[in-house]
Amino acid sequence: MDNELRDIKPLLEIPDSSYYIFLALIALAVILVVAIVWFLVKKFWKKKKVNMQKVYFEEFKNLDWTNVKQSAYEATELGRKLTLDNERGQEIYSQLVPMLEAYKYRKEVPALDEETLKQYNLLVHIIDESI
Repeated sequence: MDNELRDIKPLLEIPDSSYYIFLALIALAVILVVAIVWFLVKKFWKKKKVNMQKVYFEEFKNLDWTNVKQSAYEATELGRKLTLDNERGQEIYSQLVPMLEAYKYRKEVPALDEETLKQYNLLVHIIDESI
């Protein structure tokens, strides 16, 4: 058997990277799914978050002035929270607070006068425009 064929070469090893490509595609799919889930959760979380300015404004707008003393306290507190970033609202609020002082720190309080009610309604209007 000295006459072996010498022109046939041995088999060559072909590099196979399909395993790494498969792993990369799976990693890409996982990253894509996580990104989509994160985006959807973030979107629904923003919708669910309550705008406290609107909640305070609804409370402020719907104050019951039959109990003048309690309403004066609430109007002072809610007005302060609502006018933090509104310059014109702060000006009107600073004029309203001294008017409300007459109804706060007393045992017996008179009915709400017309001037204070006008100032309160003006502040409601100013805050409503800014929200």
